[in-house]
Amino acid sequence: MNTAANAYARTAHSTLTPREAESQLLLKAAQRLIGASQALVAGESARPINEALTYNQRVWTLLSAEATADQNPLPADVKQGVGRLGAFVLQSCLDTMIAPTPEKIATLVSINNHVAAGLQGNPG
Repeated sequence: MNTAANAYARTAHSTLTPREAESQLLLKAAQRLIGASQALVAGESARPINEALTYNQRVWTLLSAEATADQNPLPADVKQGVGRLGAFVLQSCLDTMIAPTPEKIATLVSINNHVAAGLQGNPG
């Protein structure tokens, strides 16, 4: 049964559009950040926080690079907006690594969730 579930999961991932895949990555990063925030509140080590923030940085580095690439057909103002948002997120991740708080993590989670919703066609 587990093998069947794994096969289904692989097939589901292979049929995602690029926007859906980006959305899923952002949501996964948000979930990791939520877990990190819970670990922070529980007084656990900084390791889960740093791992979640590093993952979020990787996601945003890839997302920003893809969105701002010359060959990307997005309008210039959208590319610029994504680039600026990406720079803000990367700086926020660094700031949060230095001095983590649940509020800083919540801001990153909110950004990820809102961008993921927009990618799914649900900007509201």
